[in-house]
Amino acid sequence: ASGRPEPAGAGSDQPQCSGRRANTQVGLDAAGKTTILYKLKLGEIVTTIPTIGFNVETVEYKNICFTVWDVGGQDKIRPLWRHYFQNTQGLIFVVDSNDRERIQEGADELQKMLQEDELQDAVLLLFANKQDLPNAMAISEMTDKLGLQSLRNRTWYVQATCATQGTGLYEGLDWLSNELSKR
Repeated sequence: ASGRPEPAGAGSDQPQCSGRRANTQVGLDAAGKTTILYKLKLGEIVTTIPTIGFNVETVEYKNICFTVWDVGGQDKIRPLWRHYFQNTQGLIFVVDSNDRERIQEGADELQKMLQEDELQDAVLLLFANKQDLPNAMAISEMTDKLGLQSLRNRTWYVQATCATQGTGLYEGLDWLSNELSKR
């Protein structure tokens, strides 16, 4: 066993796709990860509760199936994140752009994660979520506070998003699919 749980019914009614890509979506609690997942999967906003454990869905976009592991972000379960990194080609890190008090905590978790062996070749897509809120940090400020400029030998991109409106989500997937198709 790999230590990475298999979704129930895996392979039964999967979409027809030319390529499969494994992506893991993580971030601090209440950043909007589950809202993003189901906005992409269903095209609608679902009422969410804090994720304990994970949600896994296959999202089909431009003939690529993204298997998205949406892993809960509460501090007590963050040590479990590493069990979802095996075979991850793209890491999606979701940050609440409006939460200035926790941006350093997010930066610390991101840096810790990027040290993992399983993620050494993964590209990083950062969803700067909740950009619709008036106090949201600009992309340049988030890039600075998260220390992204110091990421050597890693391909990364920051996409401004608003999960509830769907803004920026597909632009982020465009970037991700373009990067993954180069591999």
